[in-house]
Amino acid sequence: MSVHILGGSQTDFAVNWHRAGLGFDALIQSVTEQTLAAAGIDPADIGVIHVGNAFGQLFTGQGHLGGMPATVLPELCGIPAGRHEAACASGSMAILAAMADLESGRYDCALVIGAELEKTVPGNQAAAYMGAAAWAGHEAQDTDLVWPTMFAAIADEYDRRYGLDPAHLHAISELNITNARLNPLAQTREWSYTPASFTADDTANPHVAGPLRRQDCSQMTDGAAAVVMVSDRFLEQHRDSRAIRHAVITGWGHRTAGLPLAQKLVASAAEPYVFPHVRWTMQDALKRAGLTDITEVDAVEVHDCFSMSEYMAIDHLGITAPGESWKAIESGEISRSGSLPVNPGGGLIGIGHPVGATGTRMLLDAYKQVTDQAGAYQVEGARRIATLNIGGSTTTSAGFVVEAWGV
Repeated sequence: MSVHILGGSQTDFAVNWHRAGLGFDALIQSVTEQTLAAAGIDPADIGVIHVGNAFGQLFTGQGHLGGMPATVLPELCGIPAGRHEAACASGSMAILAAMADLESGRYDCALVIGAELEKTVPGNQAAAYMGAAAWAGHEAQDTDLVWPTMFAAIADEYDRRYGLDPAHLHAISELNITNARLNPLAQTREWSYTPASFTADDTANPHVAGPLRRQDCSQMTDGAAAVVMVSDRFLEQHRDSRAIRHAVITGWGHRTAGLPLAQKLVASAAEPYVFPHVRWTMQDALKRAGLTDITEVDAVEVHDCFSMSEYMAIDHLGITAPGESWKAIESGEISRSGSLPVNPGGGLIGIGHPVGATGTRMLLDAYKQVTDQAGAYQVEGARRIATLNIGGSTTTSAGFVVEAWGV
C-alpha cells in the first residue's frame, strides 16, 4: 500500500494574520481552499482530516481545532477530524496519522493541515508560551528564552564533545536566508541584512544565548500549510477522471524520547551521536524507502529552528561523521548547487516557523521539489527528497522520504 501526495499549498509566512484582524478561521479557510484546488479534489472526496497545531490555546485561546475546517467550509461537515500536538513536530504527527488511516483502508483521501498563529502577543510572551514544549516547571526556569537557552546548551555539548566554531552556525543561517530570497512565500524574503549580520558583531547580530545570535534563531511566524494524501485505491478509482501529478511517501521514521534535554544528553554520553534516537528516525525512514544512505536522496528539508538544530541534523542524517557537520558547510555540499542541498527553500530560519505547520510545510516542499513545482528554488533533477522534523529538544523526531511517482 502506497501513500500518495496529490498537492498542497502554503500561506504567505510573511503575513501577520493577527495584525490584519484575522484568526484561525481565516487561516484555515484560506489554506484549505487553496489546497483542494491545487490537488484537484472536491470537498466530497475527503474522507478524513488531520490538523497539526501546537499552541492554539496559549496564543489565541482556541482549542478543538479539528472542528475548524468544517466551521469555515460547511461542505466538510460530517467528515471525521482531529488535532495532533507534538510541539514543532505536530504537523508530522498529523501526517503519520493520515498515513495510518490510508494504509489501513479506513479512508482513501485525507486532508492534512498544519497551522499556527504566534503573533497575537508580544515577543517575550510568545517565547514563554513556547516553553510549554519543554518539561514545564523543571527546565530553563530562570529565563523566558527557553528554546534559545536549550539549543545553546546543545551547542555547548557539541563543543565539549567535538569542538564547535560559532562561525559555522552563522554560515548555516546565512545560507538559509539567502535561499529564502528565491521563495515567494518565505517570511524573510525581503528582509534587509548586511555582511555583518552573519558574524559575531554585537550590533548587527546581537547575542541571544550561549553562542547563538539573532540570525541563528527562527522567527515567530503566522501561517499554515496543507496537503492532500490518498491511497492506491483512490488513484485507481480516479485514474480516468483527472490527470494527477503526484508524489509518493516511500519511507517514514518516528521516535520519541523523554522531555528533559539533560536526560537525553546523559543517556547519549557514551554514544557517537548526541541524539541517537534522531539518527534512528532517519535510518528507519531510509530503510523503509529501500535506501542505505542519505546520499541517495537529492535534497533534504531539516528542522533549523536554530542554526544549531541544522548543525545537529547534518551529522545525524549521515552527511558527515558525528561532530563533523562543519565539513559539509565549508565544502558547500549543502548549498542549493551542492551535492546534497539542505533547505533549498530557506528552512525555518528563512521561510518561517509557524510551529504546528512546519512538518506539513516540509512535506509540501518535498512534494514540490520532486514534481518540479518549486520554482526559483527548484533543485535541478530532484526526484527523491528526505525531511527531518523535530519537536522540543528532539523529544519527538519524524522523518519522511518523498519520491516522484515512478522513481
